Amino acid sequence: MSKIQPHLPEMLPVLSRGKHRNPRKGACFMELASYLAGERWSDHPACTHPLLAFVARLVNDHTSDEGRSRLAELIPSVIGLTGDDLHIDALITLRCATIALPVTAGADRQRVLAVSILVCERVLAQLDGRPRHSLSADTQRVLAAMPQGAQWAERFTSNVPPLLPAFRPQAAPHGVRCAIESAAHALIPDPDEILRMMIIESINVCAARTGNAASGTEIDHAAQACSQNIKVF
Repeated sequence: MSKIQPHLPEMLPVLSRGKHRNPRKGACFMELASYLAGERWSDHPACTHPLLAFVARLVNDHTSDEGRSRLAELIPSVIGLTGDDLHIDALITLRCATIALPVTAGADRQRVLAVSILVCERVLAQLDGRPRHSLSADTQRVLAAMPQGAQWAERFTSNVPPLLPAFRPQAAPHGVRCAIESAAHALIPDPDEILRMMIIESINVCAARTGNAASGTEIDHAAQACSQNIKVF
C-alpha cells in the first residue's frame, strides 16, 4: 500500500526540466508526486490521472527556471486524482485549449486549438446526451473573440463525428500539447502564470469528477485576471 506524504518535506530535489534517473539528478513535477505518494520513482505514477500527469509534465518542462518553483506547492494536489471517466480527458483538454487560445499567436495554431475545443465540446455532448452543436458559455466567449479561426474550425469539423475510442489516446494529448506549447511561446508578459493555471484547472477538473473535491486548488485572483484580460502583443 502506498504511504502518501501530503506535504512537501523541507529537503527535496530542485524541480527541473525533463526526466531524472533518481532524486540526486533532480526531479520533475510528476517524479516528486510519485515520491510523495510512496510509489516507485517515476514521471508516470499510478496515483494521478494520465492526462493530468501529461499536463503536469509539459507545464514543468515549458515553465521558466524562475517560475517552476511556484509549481511545487501544487504537487500534493495531484496525488489520488485518477479515474476512467472520459469526461475528465475532455474537460482537461477543453480547459487547456480555452485558456491558451486567447493568447495564441499565429493562424495555424489558433485553428488547431479551435478544432480541439469543438471536438471536446462534441465529445462532452455525446457523453451527456446533449445536442451535438451545443457549446458551453466559456467556449462561446473564447470562440467569439476569434471568429475567423472559429469559422474555419466549424467547417473542418462539421461532418466529422467525434470518435470516442480515439479521443483519449490521440485527440486529447494532441490538444493538450498544442495548448501548452502555444501558451509557452505566446508573446505575453508572463507565460508561466498561464501554464500554472492549466495545471490548477486540470486538478480541479479531476477533483470534481472523481469526488475528491478536497484535493482541488483555487486559482489566485491575479492569475485569473491575467487569463481574462491578457492580449497577444
